[in-house]
Amino acid sequence: MTAPARSTAQRIDDTLRRLERDVDAWVATASAEGEPCMVPLSFMWDGATLLFSTAPGNPTARNLAAGGRARVGIGETRDVVLMECDVEPVPAAEMAPEVVDAFAAKAGFRPGPRYVYLRMTPLWVQAWREVNELAGRDLPSLSAKATEATEATEATERLTPLT
Repeated sequence: MTAPARSTAQRIDDTLRRLERDVDAWVATASAEGEPCMVPLSFMWDGATLLFSTAPGNPTARNLAAGGRARVGIGETRDVVLMECDVEPVPAAEMAPEVVDAFAAKAGFRPGPRYVYLRMTPLWVQAWREVNELAGRDLPSLSAKATEATEATEATERLTPLT
């Protein structure tokens, strides 16, 4: 039996929770000749962008350096988040140490100094579980929602007395 469709607000909340908690995603790219490539990579969400890392010689890094666009899938078949992203390759040497530390803590590994980081900014986001959610699968900007949620949490923490 299919559960009732979630509201847009619930899908946004569920998507943000998945971005904060999940560790791995499928990243799809294509070469200049159109040769597809899809690999699982660990990621970190900073509230506005996804951060991945891979060796610069891997097909994913080469494809993204040439094309600058990726499709990212997170979750299971019946609870998926799909994003199209602009990609900015960043050499490991140019990454702030605190970002490298946060990525290593989330991903469970520390990319080497010759690796490249891939900062991905979602252009569009979709989330759905079953066919009854397909009609409303397009989500508004997540970065604004993440900022609102963080500000609301910080405001609540400021108002909560310490015990």
